[in-house]
Amino acid sequence: MTRSEQLFERAVKRIPGGVNSPVRAYGAIGESPRFIEKADGCYIYDVDGNRYIDYIDSWGPMILGHNFPSVRESVIKACEKGLSFGCATETEVEMAEFICERIPHIEMIRMVNSGTEAVMSAIRVARGFTGKNKIIKFAGCYHGHSDAMLVSAGSGVMTSGVPDSAGVPKACTEDTMTAVYNDLESVEELLRKSEGQTAAVIVEPVGANMGVVPPKEGFLEGLRRLCDEYQALLIFDEVITGFRLAFGGAAQYFGVKPDLVTYGKIIGAGMPVGAYGGRKEIMEMVAPVGAVYQAGTLSGNPIAMAAGLTQLKYLYAHPEIYGKLEEKGDKLYGGIKQILNEKNLPYQVNHISSLASIFFTKEKVVDYTSAKTSDTKAFAEYFKAMLKMGIHMAPSQFEAMFLSVAHTDEVLEETLDAVRKYFV
Repeated sequence: MTRSEQLFERAVKRIPGGVNSPVRAYGAIGESPRFIEKADGCYIYDVDGNRYIDYIDSWGPMILGHNFPSVRESVIKACEKGLSFGCATETEVEMAEFICERIPHIEMIRMVNSGTEAVMSAIRVARGFTGKNKIIKFAGCYHGHSDAMLVSAGSGVMTSGVPDSAGVPKACTEDTMTAVYNDLESVEELLRKSEGQTAAVIVEPVGANMGVVPPKEGFLEGLRRLCDEYQALLIFDEVITGFRLAFGGAAQYFGVKPDLVTYGKIIGAGMPVGAYGGRKEIMEMVAPVGAVYQAGTLSGNPIAMAAGLTQLKYLYAHPEIYGKLEEKGDKLYGGIKQILNEKNLPYQVNHISSLASIFFTKEKVVDYTSAKTSDTKAFAEYFKAMLKMGIHMAPSQFEAMFLSVAHTDEVLEETLDAVRKYFV
């Protein structure tokens, strides 16, 4: 028995499912999760001494690679002054100024502790600002585990959300409406049916929690137009895409301006942190200056702010990184697609810049319904084989692959060789 297996045996006795987040569970592929001891660059190392090329990147924030020297040093330096004060610090002001002065659609920003908290807060602000209660989300898009957002509703348009989780009262989701991703008509139908009571439309500008599903041409622009027409706010959930597709996130990448935006751990270079921001008149609704209450004892904590500000400054000073990530994405994901074509395999590769998913289906994946046609058993076999060859990916058909600056051409070729061996 490996050390990872031993640790998992211990973990399931004290931690639900043996993991502290379901995305770490290997149940869908019939194995025990690997317990990671350390990471550096594009590699992670488990407690049994195995090295893997990592395509999770801590679910996105390690855009510079694991253990990036200047980020690590900023954390050590900040720790020397103390871990948490529960008070205002200069670094959180610098972080807010740095973001707001460089991203046009963010005039004010509030730090929180996770992407879930950021979305929950943005929804509350949208309701407070508009005086309306209803929210439109999209089937297959994930916005954290707050009660109102734990609604998927499958493929159909729904005007009253059915909770996806036990413990969520139906009353908490009855104002959450669900549209079909990449289908503007479904959004307009809900806006009409709500009779002017829709506070906001929230969307992952690139779907990345049903696997990677890019927006169709004109989809995001259409959302902006509909929100303006029906006087609803447009919220971009950029927990995945923020500072990854471009410094200004998907909003900059696609040239569509949201009213509010939410971020996750990339704000803290992987530390537990999140943020939401947008137009000043909206953000001034937030306490203590406004009537919308939101608080957090550890929000803007000095360690996360030091790490995040260091990474964001580096990204801003090196805009060429985004072009390099595009090239790496074309090389790896385009290479996988070519291998599948050569083998006459009908599987789909969706990718945009450094994000991608391989869908084990012959259907073109454009929304949640088409994503669910994937053969999850075929994915499980692929995952296990790749893991044995030293390639570490998310243990789910419906998660993204992430590239970092640290993934060299040699590493990408090694990965493509592993894919070729599997699909021999």
